[in-house]
Formats: sequence, structure tokens, C-alpha cells
Amino acid sequence: MFQSPCVPQRVSPLVFLVFLCWHLCCTIVSTLKLFGVKDMKNQEKKDINTGKKPIIRLENIHKSFGYNHVLRGVNLELYPDEIVAIVGDNGSGKSTLIKILSGSLQPDQGTIYIKDQPYSSLTPRKAIEAGITTVYQDLSLDNYRDVAGNIFLGQELTKGKFYLDYPRMRQASAEILKKLDINIPDPTVPVGHLSGGQRQGVAIARAVFQCTEGIIFDEPTAAMGVRETTKTLQLIKSLVTRGIWAIVVSHNLFQVFDIAHRVCIVRQGKIIENIATQDSTPQEIHQAIMSAAE
Repeated sequence: MFQSPCVPQRVSPLVFLVFLCWHLCCTIVSTLKLFGVKDMKNQEKKDINTGKKPIIRLENIHKSFGYNHVLRGVNLELYPDEIVAIVGDNGSGKSTLIKILSGSLQPDQGTIYIKDQPYSSLTPRKAIEAGITTVYQDLSLDNYRDVAGNIFLGQELTKGKFYLDYPRMRQASAEILKKLDINIPDPTVPVGHLSGGQRQGVAIARAVFQCTEGIIFDEPTAAMGVRETTKTLQLIKSLVTRGIWAIVVSHNLFQVFDIAHRVCIVRQGKIIENIATQDSTPQEIHQAIMSAAE
């Protein structure tokens, strides 16, 4: 009978056992990869608030503009005393999500729970009454009013029925700025003359004055210099020590990792990753966003 010279006629039992173990290990590794060990690892990262009760919960949020389905069943939980960053490529649905939570847009489907109180949708007034304030990229400040005029915008203090009580508003504004460690040498100048960091400070002071429990920031350091960016990030980070949660929408992942406890990656209207910053790096998040965009 012909026997190939390339195949040994007899195999040592020890060699056969080593080969069998190696083959078994390869099979186990392949099987675990197939069934998503990586997903299990990510799930462990997601459970960073185990045992805590969410203060806000979004369930199955959908939003469409015509035929464009922008949000596709978003689920998100927010906890007290934490900063959550929402990141993703342009057009992923980040802005639409925060506008729904701030009451600027109404979802087509889904429920928003605030302290276990269900809402089919919010309005800006309902959101503020529920303790949610949004600081948009343009800050929504009146450039021709001073600091007190902007902090008390829409909630001015009056003497009698017709006269604005500017002394009281300026005194209260000074106390709020001092509490938040916001340095504005002359709070009587119009905010249009202030720097970007100072203007951001005024917007945050106004949110705190409204007795907010949480603040949503849309690109809070856009068009700022390095020094002002650092001060603004420090201010946002300090909110947690005052019992205020925050959501930050940003494209700068290194800034996100400076202040956030969690990062939520949005892709095509869904949150595909929810990762603790202590368990990841900006490079890994960037790679996840790039992979999601492909």
C-alpha cells in the first residue's frame, strides 16, 4: 500500500495529545468570539451604576423628519452626580436627542421618565420645571444686557409692579458667580463684551439660578482658547460636587475624558456603546466612532 512520505506512519501519543489540546483551545476561542465575548465585556462596562436609581430614563425614543428616521429607539439612563458625554459622527442624532430632552422637539414615539414620572413629550417650560436646563452652543444670551440682566432673563425681580430691582438682581448675581467661582471683574458691562469663557460662565450661572438639577451642554468649548476651555471644563466638572448632573455633547474626546464619567456613542439614531471613561481611552472611542461610520 502506498504511504505518503509527508505523513508520519506513527504519531506519538504525547504529540497527539498536544495537538488535540491546541485544537480544542482554538475551537473554544473561536466560539467565544462568535458569541460575543467582547459584547459581554462591554456589558460589564455598562453596569457602572449598578444599584443606583436613574433620575432620568429615556425608553424607545423615536424621531423622524419626513422620511428621515433620525432616532431609532434610543434608550438612555441618567444618574445623579454624574457627567455623561454623548459623542458620534455628524448626523448621528446627538442634537435631536438633547433637543427632545430639553423640550425643543417632541418625540414621535417613546417615553421620558423624570423621577419615575412618565412624559410622552416635554416643552421647554416643563423641562425647566423638572430641573433640566440646556446651554446651547450660542448660549442664548442677550449681548446688550449685563450679567444680572441675563441671569434673571425672564425672571426679573421688580419693585412694585413696574420697576426692575437692579440692585437686588446684581447682588444675587454676584453671590451666584462667587459660589460657582466665576471671575467677571465688572459684571455691569454688557455680556457681548465678555470673553467666551465668561459668557459660558454667565449661561451656567443662569442655569443654576433656575434651580436646575441637571444641565445639558451643546459643544460648550466651541471657538474657545486653551485657557478659557480649561476654566470652562473645570466649571462643568465642579457641578457634580454641587449635586448637578450634566450631559455634554462634544466632538473633542480628550475634553470628554477630562470631565465625563460615561461616554455614549450614537450611531444612526441609536446608542451603540455606553462605556465608563475609566474603562476606555479617547483613542478607543475614536476607533469605535470611525468603525460605526463605515
